[in-house]
Amino acid sequence: MMRTCLLSLAAVILASCSSPSIDGDRYIDVTPEFRLERFFDGEVKVWGIVQDRSGNLVQRFEADIIGTWEDGTLTLDETFVYALGEGPEKRVWTITKDGENGYAGSASDIAGPADGKAYGNAMFWGYEMDLPVGDDSYRVTFQDWIWAFDEKTIVNRSYIKKFGLVFAEVTIFMRKM
Repeated sequence: MMRTCLLSLAAVILASCSSPSIDGDRYIDVTPEFRLERFFDGEVKVWGIVQDRSGNLVQRFEADIIGTWEDGTLTLDETFVYALGEGPEKRVWTITKDGENGYAGSASDIAGPADGKAYGNAMFWGYEMDLPVGDDSYRVTFQDWIWAFDEKTIVNRSYIKKFGLVFAEVTIFMRKM
C-alpha cells in the first residue's frame, strides 16, 4: 500500500514538471492568422525572460531580428543583448515552407532540423539545442508555442525540456516594426 502511494505521488510530481499538452487544432479558426513568413519579413523587436522550474528569473534579454522572405526561404538574423544572464549574441535561422502549414528550419546552434506547424493564429515550433551552461553543454528540447495578438504583435511561450521534464520556461513578446 505504501509503495502504491509513493508511486502515485511520484507520478503526480513528474506530471507537474512536464509541459502542457496544447492542442493546436483549437486555434485553426482563431484570427488573426499567424504566418511566419509574413510576420518576420522585415524588422522585429523582441523582449524576453527565462525562468527556472521554480519560477525564478534567470535571464532577461532584448533582441533585434531582421527577416527576409525570398525565393521560398525565410532568413532570420537575430542579435541578442542580455540585461540578466548570458546566452548567444547572434543566431541566423534559415526556414522553408514544408507543405501548406508546415515549416522546416535550421541554425548553427540548433541540433538537427527544427519543425513547425501553423494553426490559425498559433504555431508550434520544436527543435533540439546544445545549451551551454558554464563549461558544459546539455542537449535540450525546445517546444515553442506562438500566438498572434494582432498583425504586429506575437507572444512566444517556450518549454525547455531535458529527459522529458520541463526545467525552464521562456516568455517572449515580439513587435513588428
